[in-house]
Formats: sequence, structure tokens, C-alpha cells
Amino acid sequence: MSNRTTDVSPLDRDRLARLHGREREAFRAARPRSAALAERARAHMPGGVPMSWMVKWPGDFPVFVESAEGAHFTCVDGIDHVDLCLGDTGAMMGHSPAATVEAVTRQLSRGITTMLPTDDAIAVSQGLAERFGLPYWQFTLTATDANRHALRYARLLTGRNKVVVHNWCYHGSVDETFATLDDHGETIDRPSTIGPPVPVSETTRVVEFNDLEALERALAHGDVAAVLVEPALTNIGIVLPDPGYNEGVRELATRYGALLVNDETHTVCAGPSGYTGAYGLRPDLLVIGKSIGGGIPCGTFGFTADIADRIARSVELEDIDVGGVGGTLAGNGLSSAAMRATLEHVMTPAAFEHMVPLADAWADGVQAAVDRVGAGWNVTRLGARAEYTFVPRPPRTGQEAHESDDFELQQYLHLYALNRGILLTPFHNMALMSPATTAADVAAHTTMFDECVSELFAGR
Repeated sequence: MSNRTTDVSPLDRDRLARLHGREREAFRAARPRSAALAERARAHMPGGVPMSWMVKWPGDFPVFVESAEGAHFTCVDGIDHVDLCLGDTGAMMGHSPAATVEAVTRQLSRGITTMLPTDDAIAVSQGLAERFGLPYWQFTLTATDANRHALRYARLLTGRNKVVVHNWCYHGSVDETFATLDDHGETIDRPSTIGPPVPVSETTRVVEFNDLEALERALAHGDVAAVLVEPALTNIGIVLPDPGYNEGVRELATRYGALLVNDETHTVCAGPSGYTGAYGLRPDLLVIGKSIGGGIPCGTFGFTADIADRIARSVELEDIDVGGVGGTLAGNGLSSAAMRATLEHVMTPAAFEHMVPLADAWADGVQAAVDRVGAGWNVTRLGARAEYTFVPRPPRTGQEAHESDDFELQQYLHLYALNRGILLTPFHNMALMSPATTAADVAAHTTMFDECVSELFAGR
């Protein structure tokens, strides 16, 4: 059932249920090999998946992948798919880009990890500094780790304990960010949180996106170490900032002595320098992961010269390896080689000049179909990413975005697309373009989506 109290989409729920049942049957019939593998997988993996969230894919079992290249993948049943999920940004530069594969293959024979640096790390740190305007960088294996480390340093340098985040944000599995607001505006654990170590109100204050007055109230306590934000929300659906909002966040963080951390893990879709570079933002720290390794696990966080100096003066050499910042695989040779090749040869301005118009074309196609059937939905764009929401106007806050969700409808739309060889991210209605995505791939989605909503809203 829908997780909302009212339906924002004017559609026949009985019709939706019948169509969804038909699509589930079609899915099972077309994928016998995936079904067989899923049954085998359940013997030793709960839900038959290597990580619990994978059960959220539409259909009665996950699709098992045989191979992936560029903007397509082929499943074990031999079906070719247009991939508009792209590993939810992990493969934003396409599956197995040639330059990355070449560099990784070369590094595999030279050593995967040694706990010592390679010269690739020098090139990566220099390239990141040029892109994002922050001179110093450290490497991790995930953006989650990078966020955790940034928050630890913020607490160390400010002597404060609180973190401010946006309502319905997502910053990986960072404990402090699984928070939301109750009906009285108080910070509480998000309902989905699994085993929180402490009540999140002890570590976190939550404010709504695009609400500078709420942010100032949160900062005025004088105990906030860091403001951890995406410059535009992405994981509750795309929520764009009001004009001047990010600049206001910067000014307030400075005024109240908190460090500003921009998490660009997803908003890097805005351009080769992310949202920060595209809009001239000035964070104290910046986190990014996933996309810059071309699919090889990696993450990184950059920071100003002032922060680098303060850290150097605050952490004793004897204790630098046991302070909660690190990881023996961090900065390994394989990840460094992947990041260097991806940043230098794949994640280029030319790539975004190809990707962004395709995202616009995708959005145009969805909006035209929605308008034709009178569904009352909208499409939001963010660089190489676009997303539709089941409300007439783009949400301005995380709460509005959350309330616009319709899980039952979303599952049907995603399954309909999957049955016609098109993959969307399982968590929301997002499509992402890669350098390998083509106009034909976008056109295939446009045709499919128009047929889908035409049938869904038939007779209205």
C-alpha cells in the first residue's frame, strides 16, 4: 500500500493493482534463470541478496547480471537493458569505461594494496584540488567513511559535539544522519533506523532544506561542529535549492563557528566539478565517492589549508592511526589507479556536455507524457540526472518530497520499465546519464513511459 495518508496521484488503485499483478507475472515468465539463481541464493543470504536493500528491486526476485558495459547490461536470461540507474551513481561514468579498465588491469599485476602510496594518489589529489578548489585531500573506500572522518575532524577542531543535517537527507550509513523531525519540530530517530547506537537527538539537529531561519536557530545554540549537506537533496528525490540558499548556509555556518561539509557523492552529476564548482560554493570540507573510481570502491574528502594546519597541530603522530580516521585499505593502489584514470580520461567536461542534454531530453519526454494524460506530476532536473515526482510542483523541502512518495505506484512503474528492458534506481524515480548513454536509449524510455502512463490513466 501507499505510505502516504492521501493520494496525490489521481488514479484508479484497483486498476493499478491489476496492472501490477500482470507485470509481476510477466517478470517471472521472462526470467527463469534469475528465478533459479534467486532460489539458490536464499540458502545462505537472507532474501537471496548480498545486501539487504537489494530486496527493494521491483519484481519477486532481483535480476542477476551476466555482463555490463557502457550504458547497458545483459542479465543471465539474455535480456539487454538500458541502464538508467548506473549503480545509483557508482557507474555514472558508464560500466567498465575503457581508460579505467586499462589502468586497473595494469595495476592488478603491480599490487592491489600495500598500505603505501603510489604516484597515482598524487595525481588524483592534484586533480581534485583543481576541480573543487580545496587544496588537501585524504582517501577512503566509501563516501560514508569520508563523511564519518569529516565529522570527526569537525568535532576535534571546534570542540563541539552536534551535527546539523537536512530532513530526509542521506549521507550513506553515517549514524548521525538517520534523523528526522517529529510533529513538534524536534529531532528524532528516523523510523527506518536499524539499531541506532544512541538517540540521534544527542548528536544531531535536523532542519528543513531551504529554511535558513531554522538553520540559524539550530546553530545559535553554539554547540554545532558541522553542517553536513548535499547542495541539492537527491536521495528523497531531487530537491533544488532556492536562489541564495547555499550561500546563506555558508554565511550562517561561518557566523556561528561551524564547519560546512558539502557531500557531492550524488550532486557531482551537476558537472565535472560537481555542484560546488558549477555554482561557486565554498565549503570547508567536501566529500565525494562512487563515481570518481569508475566502479572501483573509493571515496575522498578535501579540506582547506587552514583545516589541514589545525589538524596537523591537533593530532599526535603516535596516535594518528587509532583515532577513528583511517582504514587499512584506504588509498590502496587499485583505487588510486581507478580514480586517476576516471578523473583524467572519463569524467571530463566533454562527457558532461554529452550527458546533460540527454537528461534534459529524458525529462522532456516524461513531462510530455505526464501532461498528456493529466497525471499532475512534475520532473526535476539536476545536470546529468532527472527525476519525476507524483505532485504538481517540485518539493522545496525533504518533508514535502517524502510526503509525495507513493511506493505502490513507484514499484509498478519501475517493474513496467524493467519488463521492457529499462532499469531505474530502486529507491526513487531517478534516471542518470553516462558518457555511453545514447539518444536512442532515452527515446526508448520516452516511448515506454508514454505507453505506461497511457494505460495507467486510460478512461480518465
